Amino acid sequence: MAATLRRPPRPISADILGDLPSSIRVVFISDRQRTGGWLADALVKESGRQVVLEEIAGAAAGLARLRDEAFDAILVSHEPGELNAVELVAGCRAGGSEEAIVVLGNQSEQQMAASCFAAGADAYVCAHTTTTQNLFWVVARAVQRHELTRDNRRLKLAERQRLQRERDEAERLLVQQRALISDLEAIQRGDEPHSAKAAASHRGRLHDRPDGSTADSSAENPPVGLPPELIQHYRELLRTYVIMGSGNLAAEMNRLAALLTTSGVSARQTMQLHLHVLEELVRGLGTRSTRHVMTRADLLALEMMVHLAEAYRERYYERTHPPAQRLLPGFERVSRRAS
Repeated sequence: MAATLRRPPRPISADILGDLPSSIRVVFISDRQRTGGWLADALVKESGRQVVLEEIAGAAAGLARLRDEAFDAILVSHEPGELNAVELVAGCRAGGSEEAIVVLGNQSEQQMAASCFAAGADAYVCAHTTTTQNLFWVVARAVQRHELTRDNRRLKLAERQRLQRERDEAERLLVQQRALISDLEAIQRGDEPHSAKAAASHRGRLHDRPDGSTADSSAENPPVGLPPELIQHYRELLRTYVIMGSGNLAAEMNRLAALLTTSGVSARQTMQLHLHVLEELVRGLGTRSTRHVMTRADLLALEMMVHLAEAYRERYYERTHPPAQRLLPGFERVSRRAS
């Protein structure tokens, strides 16, 4: 019978741990019996300079040390009646500690693991059944998980800030576009344009909603003189344009432009309709990104103005060049003789 060959355990190496630091700073909170202390000592010896261990006797001294300095991981001895690691871990987590915490004890993992996890520990290691290498990997993976958790929190914060900047930019653009419409109204009345004043008054009407979104009173009130059916049709057109782009909507926009020109809707009223529907759509996004919606909406407004201008140009040409009744062939000479 062939002898079974056993592979030697893989040596501890920082290269296979990825983003972990070159050295892991660990504090060991021990009791008088130093439960699991031999594991901590062996961990430092076998890992070389990878683990820097500092031992503190007693829970009170350990908590005081944690308040003064930050560590990558915490090892805690569990000795019932002297040092209750479960209560210590719960107190650390309640105080905002984010370090990786591993409990060392004499009890089996079946007895203690669930209680330690419930208190907030990352692992429980039985000092009688584990090895130094296993302890190293438990500590290393716990440190790595907490690093990933902190990175994920920072990324979420950066994402929220980016979304807020996008919403602020969208709000600024809407304010400026409303100010341009106010200038057109002032010019039609024969008054002086007042973009800055209109923008300031429009910005003053903005208010925060309980869900964190911004709203404007102009978004609540539809444009004057436009039927609700037209507003609903443009609302559906804008939503479709945001999803599909302008590829399949050119004919639809041409028909809408013809309808607007037949009804005598001006470019200013069309922009008011566009901004009203756009503000509703942006407000309904909540905390989602507004960049894509604002970009597509600007393209829709530009394309809509092009179609509207072309429709009005055709109507102007038809008015300046009215159709003339032409004579049938052969009657032209009779008409000239009669004249």
